[in-house]
Amino acid sequence: MTPATATATPNASPTLTTEIVMPGVVEPDGFQIRRRMLPAPSRGQARVRVEASGISFAEQSMRRGRYPGQPAFPFVPGYDLVGVVEAVGPGVDSALIGGRVAAATKTGGWASEALVPAADLVPVPAGLDPAIIESVIVNGITAWQMLHRKARVESGQTILVHGASGGVGTILVQLARHAGIRVIGTAAPRHHEALRGLGVEPVDYSDPDLAARVRELAPSGVHAAFDHLGLASARISKSLLARGGTLVSYGIASALKDTGSLLPLFIGLLARLTLWNTLPGGHRALFYDFWAGHRVTPTAYRRHHREDLTAVLDLVERGIVTPQIAARFPLVEAAAAMRLAESRSALGKVILIP
Repeated sequence: MTPATATATPNASPTLTTEIVMPGVVEPDGFQIRRRMLPAPSRGQARVRVEASGISFAEQSMRRGRYPGQPAFPFVPGYDLVGVVEAVGPGVDSALIGGRVAAATKTGGWASEALVPAADLVPVPAGLDPAIIESVIVNGITAWQMLHRKARVESGQTILVHGASGGVGTILVQLARHAGIRVIGTAAPRHHEALRGLGVEPVDYSDPDLAARVRELAPSGVHAAFDHLGLASARISKSLLARGGTLVSYGIASALKDTGSLLPLFIGLLARLTLWNTLPGGHRALFYDFWAGHRVTPTAYRRHHREDLTAVLDLVERGIVTPQIAARFPLVEAAAAMRLAESRSALGKVILIP
């Protein structure tokens, strides 16, 4: 993708971009709209005209200053994006120009134009709706890797998916059903009918006897549980595992509205997962980190992400996986989009369209 003989785009020049800025710990109405000149791409970079970005738990944590490793304020959020390459810097293959690509960015995606490391770009189908592609970049890779690379669930087995109506959850349950896996999913009752349509057996996430409801459906336990809520929920999920089952934890969403750093909570969760792996019962307890390997083994990291996103998009193109889009907002209405995402009333992902 980046041969040494490639040169910069001829006559590449700065261009105007519109960005959404988080200036500090603010409510969504405190987001700022900034227009500035974006420099020409430097060595190893590509300039992407953004067609869609999205809102995830990460941005919801960042606006509270609670996401581990987030940049210092002010900064432009945006965990991922899809768009068209308009220019490339030195060392980048000019054949990329004009192609549609996706990228996980962690920050910077809430913009009309963005500079992205070319090595992180993944070619994606030109014929698909950019919002559809956006909804499965981080969410689709996360779901695929947790199901197939981490838990390694097999056809005929049963899994529990917390937040089955969310961005990751709606993709995860469809991937599982396609693989012949039975799915029990937690969600608000208003989403149960939609989940049944996806082949999920829904359980009310707020039921105080949630564990008992799951045991009624899976008396022998579930083969894997996917839990993004935090330690208290992870304890329950572990108790619902069949012998040899796997718990995959991938967040602490239940602590979103608390105050203080999330880091101690992550450390506590990781410590408990490690402890559980030493106890009898044959269970595995894992934490899924989307960015694991990004710095240490970047070649393998990028290869896996490219393979897994391509696999998910193939299923989307074939109509096997249908991404659930809760709503589409213009980029400049990011505040309203964030309010909807944080309301927990939406089925699927909230998308921003520059």
